[in-house]
Amino acid sequence: MAKEKAVVVFSGGQDSTTCLFWALKKFQEVRAVTFDYGQRHREEIEVAKEIAQEVGVQHAILDMSLLNQLAPNALTREEMEIQDGEEMPNTFVEGRNLLFFSFAAIYASQHGAKHIVTGVSETDYSGYPDCRDSFVKSLNVSINLALDKNLVLHTPLMWRDKKETWELADQLGKLSYVKEKTLTCYNGIRGDGCGECPACRLRRQGYEQYMLEKGWEK
Repeated sequence: MAKEKAVVVFSGGQDSTTCLFWALKKFQEVRAVTFDYGQRHREEIEVAKEIAQEVGVQHAILDMSLLNQLAPNALTREEMEIQDGEEMPNTFVEGRNLLFFSFAAIYASQHGAKHIVTGVSETDYSGYPDCRDSFVKSLNVSINLALDKNLVLHTPLMWRDKKETWELADQLGKLSYVKEKTLTCYNGIRGDGCGECPACRLRRQGYEQYMLEKGWEK
């Protein structure tokens, strides 16, 4: 019987690391792929490398620098202050998940993997249109038509908020690891981060809610 192989779209953050551990429980062989798109918090690439090495998965870093040229935003321009915005946060990178998932699918196809795992969530997605379930399902169909494959895009966090994502990490026995080792902060600070950017606030709020629910101290 053939091995069930998966590729995890991996940034080294809370969500993708939780998905990595989820995939390691579910599939027989797991690879991770990280995208270098000129992000200003480049420490995340180093974090992704370290985590992949620690958990023993093969890890690829793909050059997506063209995205930086096409879609300037606060995640790739140090001179731009991170803002939530009235309609769309300026941390939204147009086309990012469209390209990332497509390239992850090509990578998966080349390595005989049927499954692609990504940590997008419609529950806590900051208004990003490319984190919606409808987008992922639509792209999954397009990818299979384009490659003539039967690949499956998995989104284990799609209907989980940050509290529930912490809960999943705990169920996987990796709560402390995810809290201490990952990088979610827009300013590139590991663990609990800067505490002020939107990503840190969302992460901390979810963790505190989960701790309160469990009756534990923060």
